[in-house]
Amino acid sequence: MTENVTISRAGGIQEIAFNRPEKKNALTRHMYAAVVDALRSGDADPAVRVTILTGVGDIFTSGNDIKDFQVRAASNATSAASPFLDALSTLEKPLIGAVNGAAIGVGTTMLAHCDLVVAARSARFVMPFTSLGLVPEAGSSLLFPQLLGNQRASALLLLGEPMTAEQGLQWGFVNQVVDDADLMETARGLARRMAALPPGAIRQTKKLIRHGAPDTTARIAEELELFRARLQSPEAGEAFAAFVEKRKPDFSRFD
Repeated sequence: MTENVTISRAGGIQEIAFNRPEKKNALTRHMYAAVVDALRSGDADPAVRVTILTGVGDIFTSGNDIKDFQVRAASNATSAASPFLDALSTLEKPLIGAVNGAAIGVGTTMLAHCDLVVAARSARFVMPFTSLGLVPEAGSSLLFPQLLGNQRASALLLLGEPMTAEQGLQWGFVNQVVDDADLMETARGLARRMAALPPGAIRQTKKLIRHGAPDTTARIAEELELFRARLQSPEAGEAFAAFVEKRKPDFSRFD
């Protein structure tokens, strides 16, 4: 385990698990860096054929640690998520998301870069960016309308409405919904099938599929720039303060 991220490799399968259950697997700068290292080294290692991304405990991830957001807002520091999103969006080998419980913010948007998504029945996808005074990231403002249609994407991204596992399946965001106890074995079964196939053919097929979204890299960069500016906005400041103080934010003074 490295910085609250558990990484294992066996039989051509790499498993990366967010392992900070006491903080609902909220992602820190060190966790982002550990996942980036694992993704990039896995892509370079011929022994790794496919990667599974999951969370330890009863939650996938609650998203970016709010305290990290506050530190970035105060210091104008660069985003630790930037290399993470770059690694996700440029990964050559297959990536399978195994989602247990809540996937909040980047916990949901990162899944748009997975090639397959298996969801436990407890899975719940929420992107509360606007309620935090922020904008979407990970290319979600481009990818979610493509995946789900403009109206559904607008409800998810503008209002932060939750998407259940069953809705995700019906709408084409999720490949399979299984009982919580069967999640990892189902994901590993798919990974084993993928790992047994010709690796060159798999990589080239993934590239062909992903070639249909050539604007993703530019959109990720655009979102990150806006996201960075929004972190320092008075609206975001009020949202973060309310979160820490466990109260309802008041946006009535903003126009």
